[in-house]
Amino acid sequence: MTSIDLNADLGEGSAHEETVMGVVSSANIACGGHAGDAGTMRDSLRLAARFGVAAGAHPGFPDREGFGRRELHFPPDEVRAFVREQIEALKAVAAREGVPLRHVKPHGMLYNMAVRDAALARAVAQAAADSGIGVYFGLAGSGEMLREARAAGLREIGEGFADRGYAPDGSLWPRGQTGALLPFETAVAQGVRIAREGLTTAVTGEEVAVPARTLCLHGDGAEAAELARTLRAALEAAGLRVTAP
Repeated sequence: MTSIDLNADLGEGSAHEETVMGVVSSANIACGGHAGDAGTMRDSLRLAARFGVAAGAHPGFPDREGFGRRELHFPPDEVRAFVREQIEALKAVAAREGVPLRHVKPHGMLYNMAVRDAALARAVAQAAADSGIGVYFGLAGSGEMLREARAAGLREIGEGFADRGYAPDGSLWPRGQTGALLPFETAVAQGVRIAREGLTTAVTGEEVAVPARTLCLHGDGAEAAELARTLRAALEAAGLRVTAP
């Protein structure tokens, strides 16, 4: 049986968090940049421990007003500093709760910009390496993002998205554009297809099939709980074992 990790972005104040946490195998927990504080981090870590979910840090631009989804520009040393600060904040809470942190996954626009910006990708990857957390989630097929993770000594995990639309070059359509967010049934079908077949992308300059070892669904949508349950059931029905990488 082939396995796939199913991850969700959590710790962001969603009413569906407990239900989603009970379905996924990895949780990316907001750690004070775009969302989250010591209390939400604690609550999310406790849920992860209760359900046996691998917990990871989800650092983003320090942009609560824009939920980390606005394109911002900082010098690389500032990016490395605020990403490291956010990861360390979650590490401190996790240490008090006795919950290990398994991975780092950037959030929102920080993630999307790191796909194409080598200096930004390097700063984020170096911050993750500074933290001592050795696993890094990045867009499957993204040259800069995963290349810099490898260069920083991280174990990179290529990520696919069930509920997001893809541009022809393999990047995600920006939020707000038509096709950026997929309807329920399309998201389930895309998630299963990516898990089984990988992504066909031209992000490396030619169309290639790129495997994804983790699959993301967003935990803040109105249908998040039902999508999580339905997607996991569909993955298992397709012969895939859902487990953390």
